[in-house]
Amino acid sequence: MGGTVVGVDIGSNAVRGVEVQGYDTAKPVVVRQHEVPLPETAVRRGEVVEQATVATALRRLWAGGGFKSKDVALGIGGQRVFARDMTVPRAPLPQIRESLPFHVQELLPVPVADVLLDFYPLAEENGESGPMVSGLLVAGLKEAINANVAAVMSAGLRPVRMDLIPFAISRALAPVRSAQGREVIVEIGANTTNVVVVENGIPHFVRMLPNGGDDVTRALATRLQWAPEQAEQAKRALGMGSSMMRPEDRPIIEIVYEVVGELLSGVRNTLAYYANAHPARPVTRVLLTGGASELSGLANALGEVVRLPVAANEPVGVAYARAGKGAVPTTRPSFVTATGLALGSNA
Repeated sequence: MGGTVVGVDIGSNAVRGVEVQGYDTAKPVVVRQHEVPLPETAVRRGEVVEQATVATALRRLWAGGGFKSKDVALGIGGQRVFARDMTVPRAPLPQIRESLPFHVQELLPVPVADVLLDFYPLAEENGESGPMVSGLLVAGLKEAINANVAAVMSAGLRPVRMDLIPFAISRALAPVRSAQGREVIVEIGANTTNVVVVENGIPHFVRMLPNGGDDVTRALATRLQWAPEQAEQAKRALGMGSSMMRPEDRPIIEIVYEVVGELLSGVRNTLAYYANAHPARPVTRVLLTGGASELSGLANALGEVVRLPVAANEPVGVAYARAGKGAVPTTRPSFVTATGLALGSNA
């Protein structure tokens, strides 16, 4: 097989790594995966704020996971990165990317000089002024991206690729070689929910919402005057309730319902915006993933809100090492991003 690369997902609560062998072949294999917790002060909304803390966690990740490669595919996301629909005059892609600063200032809340820009073409069309290219504009604050890269390099690792996290998620769950039709991926993390409409394996619409599973934990801790650890334990144990719920659990369940309801309303409104903008291209189902998606009852609640079938999903098109020290029995939803990052290293 080909070489190996490690997809690294720096989350709010943990750093996760997935090492893929043969990432540049038709039959990639996940050979190792591991995670190491982070203190809640180390990363804020996808941005490293304590570089030394994260670098130490990454060194522990490599030691504990037994990763063989130091080549890293790094994800970027959070509230200081965004993707938007954009149409530009048709031109070679390098020329389009070079011209982006002249097209996007009105779309940005900060000066162009403060961001890194990229453009992912999707389709060509004829406009009033001639041939056009429609696609996705991706913009990220240099300060946030550089902080994440610096933490990785401080740990003695080599960043070989950076990728937008929603793109990595779609690559893992709906790869071009096996995807069919139009689906929406909803990835619910600790502090961010990624909504990605994928058509035949290609992302056509991306939104990153500032809500996640930690909102539930914080609400429980604040309103019930609990320690964060107690709130997290109650959230995981009770989820959105069941027929066996005890009377004393009702205040907890009511808070969970309220906060999750706000998150799901955001997803519903995002899909409504997409449907209004693309009435001839409706989505057919939801692929649900992300660490916070494992909350009991959430998948059913999401299906009721968006009125679409919901399938819990894990990476497809990859195999898993089954024997020896590096055996990987499966990939949990929280490892999807890291898997997709590794798989994109041949792009």
